[in-house]
Formats: sequence, C-alpha cells, structure tokens
Amino acid sequence: MMLDQPALDTIGEPLSRAVRGAYEAGGTAGARMKNAMHGVWLGHPLHPVFTDLPIGAWTASLAIDACANGDDGMRRAATLAMGVGLFGAVASAATGLTDWSETGGRARREGLVHGLLNLAATALTAFACVQRLTSRHDRGRGCAWTGYAIALGAAYFGGDLVYGQRIGVTHAAVEPPETFADVAAVSDVPDGSMRRARRDDADVLLVRQNGRLCALAHPCAHLGGPLSDGTLKDGSVVCPWHGSEFALDDGRVLNGPATEPQPVFAVRERNRRIEVKTRSPR
Repeated sequence: MMLDQPALDTIGEPLSRAVRGAYEAGGTAGARMKNAMHGVWLGHPLHPVFTDLPIGAWTASLAIDACANGDDGMRRAATLAMGVGLFGAVASAATGLTDWSETGGRARREGLVHGLLNLAATALTAFACVQRLTSRHDRGRGCAWTGYAIALGAAYFGGDLVYGQRIGVTHAAVEPPETFADVAAVSDVPDGSMRRARRDDADVLLVRQNGRLCALAHPCAHLGGPLSDGTLKDGSVVCPWHGSEFALDDGRVLNGPATEPQPVFAVRERNRRIEVKTRSPR
C-alpha cells in the first residue's frame, strides 16, 4: 500500500523534526504556543475545531454559486463563504501540523498524505477565490470544484487517522476496579520511584514521592506511551515517547502534546499492600 512506502518517511521525518525544532527554538514562549496549538487549554485537540470550516464553507459557496444565475449579490456571498473556508483551512493546517509532528509510523505517513491533499485543495480554492474577486467567475469555478473534490479525499484520510489510528483520542482508557484491589507490595514502590502494576483490566502507574503515594493510568493519554519508562519530576511524570507531562495529584496536563488529563485512581496502603480503585468524582 502507498502508506507503507518508506519514501514517505524521507519527507515526513525531516518535516516533523523541523516543526518540533521551531517550537523548541522559541523556548518558554514556543512551548506555550505549542501547548495552545495542541489544545491543552481546551481539554481536547484544537485541530477538529477548525476542520469542519473548510468543507462546510466551501460546500455552501459552491451551492450558492450554482444558484446565483448571474446575481451579483449571490456571487459575493459565494466568494465570502469561500474566504471563510480558506481561513478555516489555514487554522486547521497550523493546528494539524503541530499534532502531526508528534506522530510516527503509519499515522505519520497517512497524516502527510492528508496534509498534502489539503494543501493542494487550499491552493486551488485560493486561486479560485482570486479569480472570483477579479470577476473571472467561470475560470475560478473549475478550480473550486477540483479543490473541493480533493478536500473530500483528504477528509477520508483524516477520518481514518481518528477512527483507525486513534490520533487525538485518549489512549488511557483503562478500567480500574470499583472496589479497592491489591496491585503491589508497599516495598515495591520506595520513595522517589515509580512502578507499573496490573490487575485484571487495570494498568496502573504507582508513584511515591516525598512520602506520598499516587496512582495514575499507565498508558499515556496521547498515544499510549509507557509512563513507567518516563521521567519522574517534582510533582509530575513525563512520557518517554512525546514528552507529555502530567501532574501526579490530579493527572492534569502540564505540557502537551496530550490534551486530555491522565486518569487518576484512588490509592491506599493496607497490610503492607498497595490497593487502587476508581476515584470518586469530586
């Protein structure tokens, strides 16, 4: 299949590094901008907020244009809708590129194809918009329809990235026990350490720091990275795969690319054993 071709990696890998490097070069401001583009402040990826704008606005533009029958007001409305879609396309590209830079393998290759198709669709639609603004409606119409068709194809790949590759979907959906269940010995988690523990469907990260014991879901919410292989900081843990950082006390995201908080479990020590269960809502 096309998405299995390593040739795509020769483009994707350097571009991904360049995007991450650009944010890193910005220091603290760059990190804040990267978190904002991921949607950390929103609680889920920012990219989907903009993805419906181009398709929706361009659909409206083509429909209005088809009914214009030479009416200048209708043509202006169609051009305005096309411009709204272009704004959405630019915002979608910026946020999508940021999310894409933190992927790998098939998801990165598919995301690259998705992005290139959207770039072509946006370029054709922008050209069509310019033609309309200079009263060359017939010349721009063909470019608009071609761009629209390419955008629909790109949307197919976008859908597969979410529903097939689970990009932007939490990977920390574990099922903790409803009542306290034994997962480890107290001696297994000395102060200043973290350890993975499993019990039935529960996959737990146990952390003891400054005498306090915490329990979070083990797979990172971003792409399922093993948090126990990550870095333990003062009050937080950093995923080894893409650098997502979560607070130990409540699982909130301190740094992306993760946008959803890491699930946190209730934990207690009893009879020299560590037990966890579902955390009651506060």
